[in-house]
Amino acid sequence: TEIQPLIGSKEGILHISMAFLNPGDGVLVPNPGYPTYASVTQLVQAEAFTYKLLPENGWEPDFEALEAMDLSRVKLMWVNYPNMPTGAKATMALFEKLVDFGRRHGIVICNDNPYSFILNEDYLSLLKVPGALEGCIELNSMSKSHNMPGWRIGMLATNPTFLQWIMQVKSNVDSGQFRPMQLAAVEALKADQTWYAGMNAVYKRRRLLAESILKALGCTWDPAQSGLFLWGRVPENGLDGAALSDKVLYEANVFITPGFIFGSQGERYVRLSLCCTEENLAKALERVNTLK
Repeated sequence: TEIQPLIGSKEGILHISMAFLNPGDGVLVPNPGYPTYASVTQLVQAEAFTYKLLPENGWEPDFEALEAMDLSRVKLMWVNYPNMPTGAKATMALFEKLVDFGRRHGIVICNDNPYSFILNEDYLSLLKVPGALEGCIELNSMSKSHNMPGWRIGMLATNPTFLQWIMQVKSNVDSGQFRPMQLAAVEALKADQTWYAGMNAVYKRRRLLAESILKALGCTWDPAQSGLFLWGRVPENGLDGAALSDKVLYEANVFITPGFIFGSQGERYVRLSLCCTEENLAKALERVNTLK
């Protein structure tokens, strides 16, 4: 009554939005952040109100700035910790602030949480905060946590009332994931800490290569980042993230993601993916080192 399997967690963003929003309602969306939060908000004819995430705040919401906003139409707030694209880690202090903020303003807090098991020692959930279940929703995805992209296995967790509202939407959209996929996911969930340690050992080796690529490009990064990506700040006296990405693509035949696609706060950043094999990352580093 509190957990709903999803055909990938991405569909949950749409189902939640359709269940909780009417045209003209407001939604708090992070900048930088996963673009789907804003695009789905637009699809359901609600209005996205962006809130800035800044490095000086540890890429956490500025609650003073949020309190100063007109929140009268806001029904949902999307958060994503551990964060993508910035790699900022989740903390219980942050989750407690979010639960309190949502409770006081009648805003449903939705935490998109697929990265907690990747290069991260603290497996935290928004729903660990006492009382959070009453007004919060959390999404997760086995694409990230168990290396199962394409299997489309995700889930959301919330209180039974919210779950019923979401199911009124979902049950009219699909009839659930293919059962053998779900049974395979059950087996994957039985993995012990040894398996996770092995997975993270691979990501650590890839991370070192990704850091070398950023260093070769003159970028800086926070070594405390977690998750499946590496977020690097481009030099102040050089190209912005988009121009640097183009240069690397056209002159070195290596694709890196320009930070602007995650919002205006990402314009001075680029993102590298740790989904690449060590072999491909080493090739990318070799090519980047030829840039002038």
